[in-house]
Amino acid sequence: MKPKPFKPKIFNDDERYVRDQTTGLIWHRAQHRTLYADTDRSDVVYHSNYLRYFEFGRTSLMRDAAYTYKEIEDSGYVYPIIDLGINFYQPLYYDDLMYIYTRPVNLERVRLQFDYLITHAEEGHIVCIGFTKHCALNLSGNPVAVDPKTVHLWKSFPA
Repeated sequence: MKPKPFKPKIFNDDERYVRDQTTGLIWHRAQHRTLYADTDRSDVVYHSNYLRYFEFGRTSLMRDAAYTYKEIEDSGYVYPIIDLGINFYQPLYYDDLMYIYTRPVNLERVRLQFDYLITHAEEGHIVCIGFTKHCALNLSGNPVAVDPKTVHLWKSFPA
């Protein structure tokens, strides 16, 4: 099935953020280029590498929000993935430039979710759409409330 159109437009003169003209949603945007090591024998990006691209988008969003995931870990929190999903539409190939769009969407007491959308930067078509769900844990591995910095990210993300 074909995805809904995605028409990003720079938001507030900040190229790190876009508003989708179709839905009105704000997304953080990161740019990345595929490596030769990302491709498989059929010359397309191997499917598991999209999870790495999601991580790149997520950590870029956090860094641009003024703190890094390392800072969160250093303060005693980790966020393992507990669920994920990806719908693929068109492949990426070696040396393709992509945009990774990321949004914080659901925030619960101990869980949170990011949504992702990857496009081919030069051609504009949607490559894949996905999500990751995470659980807040302390360094002993016990579920805890989401840390204050991450809560701040949800509350301060442009609406």
